[in-house]
Amino acid sequence: MTTIAFIGLGNMGFPMAKNLLGAGHDVRGFDLSDESLEKLKAAGGVPAASAAEAVSGAEVVVTMLPAGKHVRAVYDESIFPNAAPGTLFIDCSTIDVDTARAVAADAAAKGFAMLDAPVSGGTGGAEAGTLTFMVGAEDSAFERAKPFLDIMGATVVHAGAEGSGQAAKICNNMVLGISMIAVSEAFALADKLGLDRQKLFDISSKSSGQCWAMTSYCPVPGPVPTSPANRDYQPGFTAAMMLKDLELAQQAADSAKATTPMGKKAAEFYAAFVEKGYGALDFSAVFKTLRGN
Repeated sequence: MTTIAFIGLGNMGFPMAKNLLGAGHDVRGFDLSDESLEKLKAAGGVPAASAAEAVSGAEVVVTMLPAGKHVRAVYDESIFPNAAPGTLFIDCSTIDVDTARAVAADAAAKGFAMLDAPVSGGTGGAEAGTLTFMVGAEDSAFERAKPFLDIMGATVVHAGAEGSGQAAKICNNMVLGISMIAVSEAFALADKLGLDRQKLFDISSKSSGQCWAMTSYCPVPGPVPTSPANRDYQPGFTAAMMLKDLELAQQAADSAKATTPMGKKAAEFYAAFVEKGYGALDFSAVFKTLRGN
């Protein structure tokens, strides 16, 4: 049994912590939400009064936080000053690459091993323990962390050195954001041309238009029964979260002096969609705007 501090017990963090508890580990958690702390207690975990209290005496610290500024603050103010020598840090937040690398460098300078390990798979994957982890870390840190990641996920990929996990996450989601717009545009055009949606799906899913946004997450009701389009676009992954990742991709592109014109357009498109009040819908709901309803 390992003593694990888990900081950030929201929609993703709590089920991840619960899976660690289910595997027999001692989980001490902290969150700003009293409700989240009560849920942890009910699941058999130990709620802490502060992040510092959770970290004190822990062998592993897992963080799942909203943005880079929160990660920076929690590590500087609560984790670094209170962690025991040799503590392993696993940050599962999706944040900007520069902050991920800077915090990892600070951890290394203080004698700690740290991974950036953002996830894919949504709340369903977090609950089922089937998340995909994209990990940036030194080899030794990755090997130490993998048994814990295997409890929370079904696929664990070592993407490279520190920051590589974040890089992989935002590059992947830039592809996803762009392709969802393209698939939605195709179905909207098909409607205007009088082409049956199922016929377009049957053709594109077996030919050069095939992609995950088409075959697994089709943005129109019908062809893929499990897609959010069949649940009035109740989210698996919200439009607001997609916008966050697309903006992180643009931030990284600016930092690396990379040219990503389609990524930029996709970020602008989702920004407009969210500004209209649709941020809480699934990101595939962009079809509704393109269709005009």
